[in-house]
Amino acid sequence: MRRLLKWAVRILLMAILAAAVIGFWKREEIMRLMAVNSLFSEDRIVGNFSHMNDAFLSREIPRGDGPISPLPYGAPMTLPAGADAWIKDRAVTSLLVLKDGQIVYEDYFIGTTEDDLRISWSVAKSFLSALMGIIVEEGAITSLDDPVTRYAPQLKGGAYDGATIRNVLQMSSGVTFDEDYLDYDSDINRMGRVLALGGRMDDFAAGLTETFTTPGTQMQYTSIDTHVLGMVIRGATGRDIPALLSEKIITPLGVEATPYYVTDGVGVAFVLGGLNLRTRDYARFGQMIEQDGMWQGQQIVPADWIDAAIRPSAKTSPGEIGYGYQWWVPVGAVPGREVTGRGVYGQYLYIDKDAHVVIVVTAADRKFRDPGVTDASIDMLRRITQATEAKDGT
Repeated sequence: MRRLLKWAVRILLMAILAAAVIGFWKREEIMRLMAVNSLFSEDRIVGNFSHMNDAFLSREIPRGDGPISPLPYGAPMTLPAGADAWIKDRAVTSLLVLKDGQIVYEDYFIGTTEDDLRISWSVAKSFLSALMGIIVEEGAITSLDDPVTRYAPQLKGGAYDGATIRNVLQMSSGVTFDEDYLDYDSDINRMGRVLALGGRMDDFAAGLTETFTTPGTQMQYTSIDTHVLGMVIRGATGRDIPALLSEKIITPLGVEATPYYVTDGVGVAFVLGGLNLRTRDYARFGQMIEQDGMWQGQQIVPADWIDAAIRPSAKTSPGEIGYGYQWWVPVGAVPGREVTGRGVYGQYLYIDKDAHVVIVVTAADRKFRDPGVTDASIDMLRRITQATEAKDGT
């Protein structure tokens, strides 16, 4: 009995030692996983959204050595009635309004400052759309109707085999992907754990095998489609996304601060939602889009690409919100004139080309999925746009 007890103690000690060794060896992955599990906690979400590089691997996007481009201030506007309540209810962390390229409103909330690099979430998709337009214009991609496997052969034999570039631009790949952020076992949350544990996003995308319909027949929001676009761009150019975005968009924009991407374990950018910029730099990008790709006398993104990208070309049901090339088109919008990039937890990059208004909203809204929240936010963005024409905000 005594000998048996000794062996049991030895085995227990060996198990504890092994766990300690593994814990030390994998301590960074374990810490990232713990950070991810508390990423959206009520007491941490605001701070986390300004410090995503503390929770995930990341990579800077060089801004270059050029000067900061001007973003002048205009005559201040008054927000419309109800805006203060909306800001509070939606946990808005920053709100910036441009009218005719000038800042007419700018404020920061819940401890956020103008220097914070705020997480884009899916607003990053609209940045990748702009980059795709440049790559297509330069001839690296022959046609949007090319199969994605032509440029990303790793996807052959999986769910994306048969989908075209246009299909994934329009979120119409037909690939089965559970986007429920509240379900621990959903595809979107499994993908988050791949990031946290230093896995490979390319392998995750290639490992998807199920489809629910033929590509191009139905628009269904599928975030991993955007990662596939990133794979296509990398395959077509032989370059990574941070370097390309730096050269083609970030450096020409003359942003204030060096942005960064969240990345996977091998440094591949999380292009579907991992971009981090200052609020004013989101505004610079939005103003460039509002100006048909022109910025400081330079055509950054082809104007015809922007016109196509912001029109509702995906096959959505009548009366529903429209979708273009990684841009949302609000219900009732004049095609090609009103558009928004949109991210979970209340991020918006709203553009009204007829009113010459760009609005940036960053937020930490844990109730963003509640019924009516998105419609109410679009309504408020439209009311803010209308208020830029009025002196009293009514």
